[in-house]
Amino acid sequence: MGKFNGHFYPGLYLFSFGIYQTMVVSKAMIFNDSLLYPPCHPKNKGRWTRLWKISFGGLVKMVTGSILTAYVVLCLDDGMVLMNKQMPPKFMYPKEWQHLTMFILLILTGCVDVMSKNLLPQRCVILEKGALVLAFYVLLLLSVSHTQMSAGVDLQVHSLLMLVVFLMILVLTAELWAPDMSHLWLIETFLFLTMGSWLMQAGFILYRPVTGYAWQDDDIRDIMFVTTFFCWHVMINASCLLGIYGFSSFWYCFGPSSKLRSKEAPHDVSTPEPLFKLVQDLEPPEKDD
Repeated sequence: MGKFNGHFYPGLYLFSFGIYQTMVVSKAMIFNDSLLYPPCHPKNKGRWTRLWKISFGGLVKMVTGSILTAYVVLCLDDGMVLMNKQMPPKFMYPKEWQHLTMFILLILTGCVDVMSKNLLPQRCVILEKGALVLAFYVLLLLSVSHTQMSAGVDLQVHSLLMLVVFLMILVLTAELWAPDMSHLWLIETFLFLTMGSWLMQAGFILYRPVTGYAWQDDDIRDIMFVTTFFCWHVMINASCLLGIYGFSSFWYCFGPSSKLRSKEAPHDVSTPEPLFKLVQDLEPPEKDD
């Protein structure tokens, strides 16, 4: 699991989730809507109301975490063995067990989302945010331990990833006190994009370099260019975030959706008053001598 697929597919999921959340946050900021309780479209009322209220984000987390967990277990020939049968016994597959822990956390956060939105009598936003920030705290601890056996280019790649995870922890912790603040959601979305794109890039750097030659740990130029590529990812993801927001603004304000929204909004039609009535209002009343 610690090969190309173990970095590329989780990164693809995080990047896709970041793209989706970018569109959601952009729409909420344009119309000044709530991010936690988005308004339900009139067409989604009636028999589709229950379907609209299902936590699709939680279901996607559960399904994705289950697929990745099954992949970790099945990618090993002898299965997820915790210890060997030698004397004294030694732990086996430390990185695979860490990946398995990460994906189980993803499943648990999805279960918390579904339980909060669909099973509890009232939605508990603090529970959802608390489970997510706890998952990232554990992810940071596992990432620090993950780099103990790394050096050179591998260490630099994972150190930059840990920087993004640390910033995400700060943002998610702040959201515990301000869960509906759009600025925090915007930063969180940007960090999801950066984390996903950098994980995909890490798979190519460590296991499938474009040139066909492995990066050299003893060459300082390779380590420096790892940081340069990360900065490019930061700039590209920021441009992607700005581009989606700009396109959403044009689409909702000047596109076809703006016409549909204007038809749904009520209009106050006032009938003009007759001209002689306006003239009478302007003329002062005559006083009798």
